[in-house]
Amino acid sequence: MESSPNVRLVRELRRWDLVALVINSILGAGIFGLPAKAFALAGTYSLLAYVVSATAIALVLLCFAEVSSRFSATGGPYLYARTTFGPLIGFQVGWLLWVGRVAASASLANLFVGYVGYFIPGAGAIAARTSILAVLFGVLAATNVRGVRLTATVTNVLTVAKLLPLGLLAVAGAFVLDAPRSVSATPPSYRAFSEAALLLVFVYTGFEGASIPSGEMRAPARHLPFALVAGFSLVTLVYVAVQIVCIAAVADLAHSERPVADAALRVLGAPGASLIAAGALVSMAGTLNALMFATPRLLFAMSNNGQLPQVLSYTDARVRTPIVAIAVTAVIGFVLAAFSTFVSSLTLSAVVRLLAYATTCVAMPVLRRRSNVAPATFQVPLTAFTLSGALALIAWLLSNSPWNEIRLTAIAIIVGGFFYMWGHLPRREVSPAAIVER
Repeated sequence: MESSPNVRLVRELRRWDLVALVINSILGAGIFGLPAKAFALAGTYSLLAYVVSATAIALVLLCFAEVSSRFSATGGPYLYARTTFGPLIGFQVGWLLWVGRVAASASLANLFVGYVGYFIPGAGAIAARTSILAVLFGVLAATNVRGVRLTATVTNVLTVAKLLPLGLLAVAGAFVLDAPRSVSATPPSYRAFSEAALLLVFVYTGFEGASIPSGEMRAPARHLPFALVAGFSLVTLVYVAVQIVCIAAVADLAHSERPVADAALRVLGAPGASLIAAGALVSMAGTLNALMFATPRLLFAMSNNGQLPQVLSYTDARVRTPIVAIAVTAVIGFVLAAFSTFVSSLTLSAVVRLLAYATTCVAMPVLRRRSNVAPATFQVPLTAFTLSGALALIAWLLSNSPWNEIRLTAIAIIVGGFFYMWGHLPRREVSPAAIVER
């Protein structure tokens, strides 16, 4: 049965708010560097690699769309796992997702500071970097504390602001540039193409974050599946369009450090390059805002189900937001960002995300046989093919994950197990008389 209703939250998120949330959850900083890496591996066939990767991840996304259409409470993958497999598995999924998403926030915040250095020399110095991070996490937390409607408005504005420069680049490139170079180039080896596809798969992940705040959505059973499919499709079009322009515009794309900015310089001139650099900042800010919105809701949902201290589900009576969960997430994200680097704080997010995907995909056929959950308003077509393909993709990605990420994830699981057992230890009751005597 679904978890207790989130009566303290307010349902303010509408259909297109959810589409914007999906876009911001997926489209972050990767697009500004990956065109060069993908081209170095697969040449012009990198376009095909984008499509192959999108098709593979779409199988997982469709499973999410069906499972999410059964639930209207906050929690996303945590709630799905808890309902399907019990409180222990649910707790581990929620805990790991929270840890992984906080690590992703810290990683992206460090990259944000790096792009600020494009406009403000010296931004990477210790004092300046710490100050920028403090302001960044402070603004994100304050925005999310002030209410869901404000957060949704900021998300919508940042979505338009991040898509505009990329769309301008794609449209201008289509009119200004010749056809992509080396279209008939020799196909890459199977290994090189597989490496490119593996690299690109991860730029399509993150959509699971949009499923977490279901308790604040209007008609989530109808709107969330639509938002997942629509947002994902738009992001795929943006990725492919930008890759086409980069292939056509950048002479030595494989060795470009800022491929999208280099393409903008060729197509739009120096102002275009600055616009893309600013667009990168906006894109990262949008993703960070999406992370700060959804991630604290995991703590809220787990607390709401009695698996974390009750204070984490406290909501302000006026703004109706989980302010304690937001504050805890922001503070820990800031500390992790301040004492880590872009690479070192990213080590957990990929493996953790894949585990959450696996539990949600497996939950889909199990929930179809349950009579104590709401019926799905969206059903996956070609179920056997979709489910087997999604699980095969997840297994393949996990098998290619670095050992260090696997090890850190295992440590996080062990730590989560201790937290779970500590939360279930019997408490010694103290009588009121004993309290008076003391």
